[in-house]
Amino acid sequence: MKLAIGSDHAGLALKTALLPYLESRMIPYEDFGTDTPDSVDYPRIAERVCKAILSGQFDRGILVCGTGIGMSISANKFPGIRAAAVSDPYSAILAKRHNNANVLCMGGRVVGTGLATLITEGWLNASFEGARHQRRLDIISRIEQRNQFASVASSAQEEHETINNEQDDTKPLTTDI
Repeated sequence: MKLAIGSDHAGLALKTALLPYLESRMIPYEDFGTDTPDSVDYPRIAERVCKAILSGQFDRGILVCGTGIGMSISANKFPGIRAAAVSDPYSAILAKRHNNANVLCMGGRVVGTGLATLITEGWLNASFEGARHQRRLDIISRIEQRNQFASVASSAQEEHETINNEQDDTKPLTTDI
């Protein structure tokens, strides 16, 4: 298993504290940032980690921000990513067993290092149970696909309307006064 890991400034300390645990378990990882306490935009970090997972270079990811929520929302915008924001080991275990979560999100302002280590350990050791849970993930995938197509169609319609509503600058402007 190879992990992609990333954090924003609010999750930097917790992410940094988790690295020795991963090293002690001999889990290969790549850190996608940030490495500075300066403010950064968490969606950009989530994007890097998710793209690395979807490319097949990494199996799973860990994202840390202030609460884990922003990273989770950002990560879940990528089809095929199943990110879970968790604050306890039990939720982390079930996120993998029942939802096959491939990205674990935590909050550096919510959980301490000891708890984060237990959360990470539970998630890494858990296995997807399949069966009825796979059926549910298949339903989610179909919803995701339908909404992707709906989004593309909606974007095309909006673009068409925008183009039709733009003022043609080759004609004189007319205004109703």
